[in-house]
Amino acid sequence: MTPAVVLLSGGLDSTTTLAVARDRGFDVHALTLDYGQRHRHELDAALRVARHYGVADHRIFALDLRQFGGSALTSNVAVPKGRALTEMNQAIPVTYVPGRNTIFLSIALAWAEVLGSVDLFTGVNALDYSGYPDCRPEYVAAFEQLANLATKAGVSGRHLTVHAPLIALGKAEIVQLGAQLAAPFHLTSSCYDPDIQGRACGRCDTCILRLKGFKDAGLVDPIAYLDEEAS
Repeated sequence: MTPAVVLLSGGLDSTTTLAVARDRGFDVHALTLDYGQRHRHELDAALRVARHYGVADHRIFALDLRQFGGSALTSNVAVPKGRALTEMNQAIPVTYVPGRNTIFLSIALAWAEVLGSVDLFTGVNALDYSGYPDCRPEYVAAFEQLANLATKAGVSGRHLTVHAPLIALGKAEIVQLGAQLAAPFHLTSSCYDPDIQGRACGRCDTCILRLKGFKDAGLVDPIAYLDEEAS
């Protein structure tokens, strides 16, 4: 089987992306970044998902972006709650982590070279993504170009590909795709601000987008929410 490095956060999108990579016949090497985020629940979710799929290898790479801060996910800045969808699209939110996807993909690229892989998978999405600039198709294309300029594999004529299978899908379409591939949504964690038990708040941007995605797809979100009526 052809090896591929799949960025796995433990959330809905990255889990669906891993399911896509498996469905396409890749031998998955999952990479999770422990970057000093607000909570450990998504790391636990990534472990659960990786075990569910029995991936070839799962690495949790530690780095501390809290040294820089600049985001509600890497500092003590409050996570926005209860925002309307229109409000989410007005400006880049405080949950944006400066440089995160570039850092993550760069680490994935380094591991891919060691593995002899030319395939990277990321779950970035350009539609329901809360305005993050490093989730756009232009960004993915630019990083792929960089990867082919900056690596031994690339300059040796082995073209590296950054697969972003969810890039043009709405959240409902992502839910439907994951469901078709039997992705273990019940093992995932997407919330920016869950409680100590890991229950999703139901009110942060990512919870609102996730709940809307399941509702529009005609499915029930299987994870636990603080407000059970939300799910």
